[in-house]
Amino acid sequence: MSYTPKNILVTGGAGFIGANFVRHLLASTASIKIVNLDLLTYAGSLENLRNLPALERHCFVQGDICDRELLDRLLREHEVDTIVHFAAESHVDRSISGPGAFVRTNIEGTYTLLEAARQLWLGEQGLSRESAQASRRFHHISTDEVYGTLKPEDPAFTETTPYAPNSPYSASKAASDHLVRAYFHTYGLPVVTTNCSNNYGPYQHGEKFIPTVIHSGLNGQSIPVYGDGRNIRDWLYVEDHCRGIERVIRDGRLGETYNIGGCNEWRNIDIVERICALLDTRRPDSAPHRRLISFVTDRPGHDWRYAIDATKMRDELDWQPQESFDSGIEKTIDWYLGRPGH
Repeated sequence: MSYTPKNILVTGGAGFIGANFVRHLLASTASIKIVNLDLLTYAGSLENLRNLPALERHCFVQGDICDRELLDRLLREHEVDTIVHFAAESHVDRSISGPGAFVRTNIEGTYTLLEAARQLWLGEQGLSRESAQASRRFHHISTDEVYGTLKPEDPAFTETTPYAPNSPYSASKAASDHLVRAYFHTYGLPVVTTNCSNNYGPYQHGEKFIPTVIHSGLNGQSIPVYGDGRNIRDWLYVEDHCRGIERVIRDGRLGETYNIGGCNEWRNIDIVERICALLDTRRPDSAPHRRLISFVTDRPGHDWRYAIDATKMRDELDWQPQESFDSGIEKTIDWYLGRPGH
């Protein structure tokens, strides 16, 4: 039976993917109410939430997912039946220079949220496991980086690929995934987890790879590329990811993990050159933009290749990406060009 959420707590809903998910859900549903909890660190911004559709169904709260008292109050006051947990430290370079914040937010924060949900739904509200699993959801957003790295001949990551994280970021996300799994098997908490490939699209923070390339190209600045640029990633347009998350919330099997991938493997250098070519057509006076490419020292522990096998999403939930990389990157560049200052 399909699950129908009513009152959703979205953590990290002022960040890149979270804000896009909030927009998607408000635009595609008629009655769902959203409580949006975000600490508004460097990665989250109220600018990402400007001009929301159906604003009357959206309530923003600035706060920390490690604040148990706040979580308890929000879950009760808003009668939350569904939690969609995006909030995370996610930038690999930052995790290398300051891993402590990743341990706190990604591990301790997830634990605090799980405990708040468990003690309310299965404790205070007195729901049986069966009743909770029919009327509540905890959706945990994770990453393909928990699986480690792939060689050229390796098959893509599946939901049964062993975890092998190689950075403090991916290790902290792997730990949070295990906590979520444990709360299902130990307590019967109604959880689902999705592990996604690299996202791109509107509202992404400027420090990430694709926004860095676009901003640098538009401003005539050096476009930095790690190592020789041959690292490979699987790219997923953010709106496709949002559709996939909603599909899993409504129809995914409890306790299961679903890999959401773009089926778009690209070398970093090929993405940079593709963006430069598109910028040439939009800003011909600054062409060729590829003259701005600069190779820089690779970062420590840089995973060589990621790729996701999204067969389970396709076969069980009838989901697949609607955007190719070419169509998605054109939409993304045009979105940036429509922003003030460009």
